[in-house]
Amino acid sequence: MGRKQVVEALISGGAATAGPPLGPALGPLGVNVLEVVNKINEKTQDFKGLKVPVKVIVDVETKEFEIEVGIPPTSALIAKEAGIEKGSSNPGSDMVGNITFEQLIKIAKIVNQKIGLKDLKKVILQVVGTCVSMGVTIDGLNPREVTRKIKNGEYDDKIYGGEHE
Repeated sequence: MGRKQVVEALISGGAATAGPPLGPALGPLGVNVLEVVNKINEKTQDFKGLKVPVKVIVDVETKEFEIEVGIPPTSALIAKEAGIEKGSSNPGSDMVGNITFEQLIKIAKIVNQKIGLKDLKKVILQVVGTCVSMGVTIDGLNPREVTRKIKNGEYDDKIYGGEHE
C-alpha cells in the first residue's frame, strides 16, 4: 500500500450518493466514485434512515480503497426501533416510545460491534440506560423496572437463549 488518503463523512444509511460530501472529496483521488458509493450503500443497508459515520481509505497510487463503517449512536438506534424522531424532553415523566425486548437485544448486538464486550447483558443494561434518558419503555415497562429485572436474572433466558448457566 502506498500513500493513503482518508475521507470521512456522515451519510444516510444505504443512501450515499456521488454528490457531496463524498463525490467532491473522492473525485480528485482518482477512485471510481460510483464503485465506492455502491460499496458504502451495501455495507450500510441495515442503517436505513440513520446517519452513519463512514471512513474511506484510498491508496493514492493503486486507487484501491477500503471502507470502514461506524455504528450510529445508541440513541439513534433506539429512536429508529421505537419509530420516534427523538427522545422525550422530559424522560422522567413523559414516555415517548416503546421497544420490545427483542429489539433491545438487536440494538445491543449492533452497539456491541463498537464496544466489543464479552457479556451481552452489560451492553443491554447500557442500552436500557439510554432508554431511561430518552423516555422509551421496553415491552411497555419503565426502563428502570427492566434494569431491575435484568439484574435479577429475569431475562437471562431471552438474553442468552438457554446457552448460559
